[in-house]
Amino acid sequence: MPDDTMGGLSVRRERALAALADVPREPGAKKADPILVADDVKRQFGGLLAVDVDHVEIQRGSITALIGPNGAGKTTFFNLLTGFDRANNGSWSFNGRSLHGTPPYRVARIGMVRTFQLTKALSKLTVIENMRLGATGQRGESFWRAMFPALWRSQEDDITERAEDLLRRFKLDTKRDDFAGSLSGGQRKLLEMARALMVQPELVMLDEPMAGVNPALTESLLEHVKDLREQGMTVLFVEHDMDMVRDIADWVIVMGQGKILAEGPPEAVMSDHKVIDAYLGAHHDQSLAELEEQLEGGALAEEVAAELGQEGAAADDEAPTAKADTTPPGTTEDEAPTTTEGDGAQTADVTAEAAGAARNNGDDKGGR
Repeated sequence: MPDDTMGGLSVRRERALAALADVPREPGAKKADPILVADDVKRQFGGLLAVDVDHVEIQRGSITALIGPNGAGKTTFFNLLTGFDRANNGSWSFNGRSLHGTPPYRVARIGMVRTFQLTKALSKLTVIENMRLGATGQRGESFWRAMFPALWRSQEDDITERAEDLLRRFKLDTKRDDFAGSLSGGQRKLLEMARALMVQPELVMLDEPMAGVNPALTESLLEHVKDLREQGMTVLFVEHDMDMVRDIADWVIVMGQGKILAEGPPEAVMSDHKVIDAYLGAHHDQSLAELEEQLEGGALAEEVAAELGQEGAAADDEAPTAKADTTPPGTTEDEAPTTTEGDGAQTADVTAEAAGAARNNGDDKGGR
């Protein structure tokens, strides 16, 4: 990692912060030099709109955190941008090149790579073999060239040397010849990050890099993420650990219910009432007694009704008028009596006669 610092901060972080200094603190804010731009991206699963992003930009050379409560749509958004899922609508570009409809392997080849919440290491291959697979443009992958080692042997030696250098940086060199399946959860995270760097990417997307990692490895992972920026790469990561976000992020984007709710520096975003409400609920700062008073006074009910009124009205308009089912239980449709206007009058007469007979019967019993 470069030792150059400026006012206690690394030179590259200082540049990233300077580039973001004049960016408005609002959703969809324009950046000075965006590496990734997404517009009107939507992904729907049945009746659920999981992603509904109007506009978002990722600043080149910075570390950007994508945060939000569970179910906010963060991983789905990652999947759409990297080609692992298809959007219902929208467009996005990397370095000005449209990626809409681009398969994942092509996305990786142009310099935009990602890791996953659940690691995707090939467990029955060794660590070094996993690393070699990450390199792109390998001549030996061609069927015909593979039969002539002289055509690809020197390139494979270069790839192996680069892989071993990365394993040393990530302190996995002692595991070089072990099967990837024998590694711990934290070591697999390190392997996946190191393998992603074999592509020599410009943008690295990390999906919850700290999830399931032993606390002993957390600090090591943090330093590796920071080091990516020091090497000139851009980082976009999803994380729930707010201490980590404060520590390494230059910019934070908040998602909630599929939308971008807020953007800005970590401290500013984490004090934003929209962000707090998204995580803790709109009434998180009120005592139970205050909520009970509002409930008794009808204020809370009115607030909820105002929020749901439009949706409820729309549902009422669409719902068909239901007819009461007067068919006696156990009676088929053909057996059920059909009532007309004339039948109604006749039924009323019969009912009156039956009532009169019942009264007479009662009088006779009383006389006895």
